[in-house]
Amino acid sequence: MQLEFVARDLRRIDELSAELIACCVWQDERPFRGLAGLLDWRLGGKLSILARSGFISGRADEVLLVPGRPRVRFEKVLIMGLGARAEFGEGSFALAVDRLLRALAGLNVRRAVVELPGRGHDAIDPARATELLFEQAKPEEHFDAWWLVESPEAEKVMRARSRDELQRARRAAMQREETGL
Repeated sequence: MQLEFVARDLRRIDELSAELIACCVWQDERPFRGLAGLLDWRLGGKLSILARSGFISGRADEVLLVPGRPRVRFEKVLIMGLGARAEFGEGSFALAVDRLLRALAGLNVRRAVVELPGRGHDAIDPARATELLFEQAKPEEHFDAWWLVESPEAEKVMRARSRDELQRARRAAMQREETGL
């Protein structure tokens, strides 16, 4: 999977060629902020309407797919609940990433713009988020590319960490080939 980065700016995001955009929402945060807030604005308040009606709650097990076009460039918008913000940690992040990976694989999405769970609010360190993402993402899932929505500062950290993780994965693959496992 190729990782690229994009600022949390709708004009920049509109320039990307992906099938889906994924954002996260907290159970105890209204109005939505981060990427979800930008998408809500672009979708004419659709996410807020769904939240007021109770259709979106932000529970930690929630995954919702809504159409993006014509208001956003992407065919699909995936909204993932993260639960209560105060209860979010590495374990919650890992579970949310697993749900995200399964959802994208189930939808056969190969190219996506993604706000990693909790990263829109700096609820998890960027280096640790990168490590956990690489632990969860399996090569056989064959995602072509993800654009992570991040600040320039976090991008630098995550780029360096992803290079380290890719090198570690290559070394492990070479060791497996050498040992015949």
